[in-house]
Amino acid sequence: MAGITGLGSGMNIDSMVSAILTAERAPKETQLSNLETKTTAKLTSLGQLKGAVSAFQSALVTLNSTSSFLARTVSSSTNSVATGTATQSASAGSYKLDVEQLASGSKVATAAVTDSSVTLGTGTLTLSLGANTAATINIDSSNNSLAGIRDAINKTSSNSGINASIITDNQGSRLVLTSTKTGEGKDITLSVNETSAGSSSTNTLSRLAYSGPVTAPNAADYAGGETDVDYLADLSAYQQGPQTLAIAQSAKFKVDGLSVTRDTNAVSDVVSGLSFTLKETGSTNLTVTRDESGVQSKVQGFVDAYNTLIGFINTETKVTRVDDTSEPVVGSLVGDGGVRSLVNSIRSAINTPQGGSSSLQLLADMGVTTQKDGTLALDSDKLSAAISSDFEGVASYFTGDTGLAARLGSVLSPYTASGGILESRTSALEGTLDSIDKQKEALDARMESVKTRLYNQYNAMDSLLAQLSTTSDSLTALFDSMPGFVYNSDG
Repeated sequence: MAGITGLGSGMNIDSMVSAILTAERAPKETQLSNLETKTTAKLTSLGQLKGAVSAFQSALVTLNSTSSFLARTVSSSTNSVATGTATQSASAGSYKLDVEQLASGSKVATAAVTDSSVTLGTGTLTLSLGANTAATINIDSSNNSLAGIRDAINKTSSNSGINASIITDNQGSRLVLTSTKTGEGKDITLSVNETSAGSSSTNTLSRLAYSGPVTAPNAADYAGGETDVDYLADLSAYQQGPQTLAIAQSAKFKVDGLSVTRDTNAVSDVVSGLSFTLKETGSTNLTVTRDESGVQSKVQGFVDAYNTLIGFINTETKVTRVDDTSEPVVGSLVGDGGVRSLVNSIRSAINTPQGGSSSLQLLADMGVTTQKDGTLALDSDKLSAAISSDFEGVASYFTGDTGLAARLGSVLSPYTASGGILESRTSALEGTLDSIDKQKEALDARMESVKTRLYNQYNAMDSLLAQLSTTSDSLTALFDSMPGFVYNSDG
């Protein structure tokens, strides 16, 4: 019906209807808009609050670690000789370490063959480390070359502890076996059960056998020395045969003068709570101390995480006056009872004495005090003194089932848990936004109905006025045509 301008009355019906609809829509529309803005702002703030609380909870989980609080640090006077780590059970002190020999693994090279792809025959290879069988490799037509055997051995390396590679020297190609397991008596041996011959008498599977350490012939043991025919023949056979590249050995060292032998260079069972790694021969001092700087960092981290949470809450619950003529800026959570309850619970937890025999009963005893805005301030010197005088007391204050971290965690859990306080509040606000959307739809429908009604009424009036105008014109014409009747149009 829009577009009708009042043919009978001359009125602009469109403008009149639009003005009436605007006047009738405005109050409800403004109410819904204000409610939507307020609800959205509060919903956003509650989401950010949940994130801030969750971040603080994560900081508390990190804080509530006795082993972390009671950690030890280990320094080495010569890092190139050895480095160490320690658990909380390690006693503070210094240990003199003299490394005489590092642990190492066995390394051998098999006899040389023509090249890595030559056919060697079939059968079975048995790899051993000392008296223990490390792996059994079946050799058939799919892998009966040096390269195929290398690949077959490497497939078992995670369990066998033996890696294989190929080196080609002046004599030909050799299979080189390296053990990842160190310690005296763990030398590599390789036995062969050959079931079919290779491509030639010099390229057989049996040629790969290695039964133990091989030493080069000494010319001094031969009558003719380096020119002796037998020596030269033995030397040639040695050069073409299997080679011992490294013999497995154990680490040998002294701790405060006491001799120790271990199969590996990573040692954890000599000094209680202290682990160290041997790197080269030589001497060093390993010093175990309490990690006081680490504890100070953890307390500082707690203060920072707490202040981040309280700072956010302060911003969202603050009313800021701009000037005398402007409306104040109001935080989205001003007057929110749930937030007020959360803050009161947190403050109660941090102000409750710890209990127990330690002299550290409150945060203030460690230099942590509450400021006017509710955030915490840290006196580093006082905290350092508390850590030095009662290292275990600082740890027990923050950690354990009754420590501050656990108490604060219990306070925060109902707010962030699934179906908890903040989630319930968020769901309620989302329900309000859904209701606002439905009210907007209802308002649009009602306005459309009012619009239809107004157009019907005004169009009816316009039609009536048009009929009356037509009747008036007809009567005027009739009177004008009557004899002796004078009509004065000026009234």
